[in-house]
Amino acid sequence: MRRVMRVYHVLVVLTMFVFVKLDVVAREFYEEERDALIPFRDSVKSSLNLHGNWTGPPCRNNLSRWVGIGCTNSHITHLTLESINLTGTLPVGFLQNVTFLSKLSFQNNFLTGNLPSLRNLMYLDSVILSGNGFLGPIPLDYINLPKLTTLELQENEITGAIPSFDQDSLTAFNVSYNQLSGPIPDTNVLERFGVGSYDHNSGLCGRPLDIQCPVSPPPSPSKHKKKFLKVGIIVLIAVATAVIPFSVILLLFCCYKKIGEKEGKKEEHSNEGIEKKAGWSTEDPGRTVDLEFVDKQTPVFDLDELLRASAEVLGKGSLGTTYKATMESGSIIAVKRLKEMNSLSKKEFVQQMQLVGNMKHPNLVEMTSFYYSKDEKLVIHEFIQDGSLFKLLHESRGIGRIPLNWRTRVEIMKDAAKGLIFLHESLSSQKVPHGNLKSTNILLDFTGETAHAKLTDFGYLPLLGSQQSKLAIGKCPEIMDGKKPTQKSDVYCFGVLLLEVITGKVPGDNHEDLSNWVKGVVNTDWSMDIFDLALLAEKEGHEEMLKIAQLALECTDVVPERRPKMTQILIRLEEIYDPKVIIEVS
Repeated sequence: MRRVMRVYHVLVVLTMFVFVKLDVVAREFYEEERDALIPFRDSVKSSLNLHGNWTGPPCRNNLSRWVGIGCTNSHITHLTLESINLTGTLPVGFLQNVTFLSKLSFQNNFLTGNLPSLRNLMYLDSVILSGNGFLGPIPLDYINLPKLTTLELQENEITGAIPSFDQDSLTAFNVSYNQLSGPIPDTNVLERFGVGSYDHNSGLCGRPLDIQCPVSPPPSPSKHKKKFLKVGIIVLIAVATAVIPFSVILLLFCCYKKIGEKEGKKEEHSNEGIEKKAGWSTEDPGRTVDLEFVDKQTPVFDLDELLRASAEVLGKGSLGTTYKATMESGSIIAVKRLKEMNSLSKKEFVQQMQLVGNMKHPNLVEMTSFYYSKDEKLVIHEFIQDGSLFKLLHESRGIGRIPLNWRTRVEIMKDAAKGLIFLHESLSSQKVPHGNLKSTNILLDFTGETAHAKLTDFGYLPLLGSQQSKLAIGKCPEIMDGKKPTQKSDVYCFGVLLLEVITGKVPGDNHEDLSNWVKGVVNTDWSMDIFDLALLAEKEGHEEMLKIAQLALECTDVVPERRPKMTQILIRLEEIYDPKVIIEVS
């Protein structure tokens, strides 16, 4: 009988285990969170194929299976889709069931419509929606987010008044470059932030802006004054009756006199319209005489010709918006309109641009000229026709896509290493010569099947001051710990780039996610699961892929001193891949 009871108890325990196991499997992801994001996926377009990528479960434990998603315990905790040309409007209330969301970032896209409702998202601490075209007021539910630390809404078309934010947790706040109006709320929290958090809102007033709010109208006059006022009004009417005819005659005379002046200004007004069409300059009260060319002996065009060029947006990034400009002569150039650099003196800007413009190397995008005024800063460089490495790695995945093969990826990595070595040697006086190395800043030019890579967006770090977190190095472990950047910070970014190239995955807002994931797989069994499926389809190169994965992990070591130098990295890349097979690009 006892033996039967023991068997019975064992069966009960096993049954409970099976049910628990089934429940765990069933909760590998949360359907209500996935279903909440599907309407968002279907209502927007982007340079990433969200329709092809956002299928199946978004999370598996702490590992994300959807691009732009971060996961913790199978819950969606991060939604980060930055600078991927998102267009469209956000579905109403689509985030309400993503209750564990802690970070939301759609910065530098083209989203329009109302700002999203964030009601009941009690874990949300970071909201970054800057650089879009959002309209309407700031939702009042934003002031009820108890853990909010960062709110960045700058560079939109937001209207109305600023709500009375008073969360003690709020440490970063920016609503500049909008159409907000009314007084800035007098709360202890909002008083922490300077002019840069509020400026370029023509209707805002109050501290810290140097704009006084209108004085409230005086109270209604008492009854005993009304009779006196009536008499005054009668007198004013009589005076106005006599003055108005004379004023009309004077006005007609002035208008007649001004006709000639207006005719002379017609051409000026037509040029103004051209500037608005071009997109990078409308009204610039601080406009200087012309562009400054790096090679002063060979100016190719002037500012007026540039403003007459037809332009289209190539993309938005952390430093500004880049346009493709087609000149009247037919030549094509790229124009970057820098943002949030209005505090720079002309001397600082010109010196750094001349220094960067003199960097000539086959693997660097060449700057030709630049423009400085108090409110506008433009950088003009050569146009690279085949787009960025990010575009070729991640866009249009699926049927019909032609993936980058292993040989091409190695050529690109070597070219990037050569360009970075040149910067480290030529700009050795600067702590981090590049500072913003990532796949969107590697531009490609194909000759047949051979890729030639060039680095862009380098040399801006000295102009940013305390805003270095906007650049790729801002995600390095040492920078996040508050330490100063070095050349080894560029090396870390190169390591993240290597991981992106071999895995085919988009680095998240925290680069350690990708690095730690690869380390976890590698430490287990050096599984080939870490590599891009497009690479695994190739019969050769698997051993070289594993070696480059190991090199990438050394580059992303959390201790900067343990990372290799760029010259050592290039040597190892050449040793890993047979140089006889690779066609070197001079």
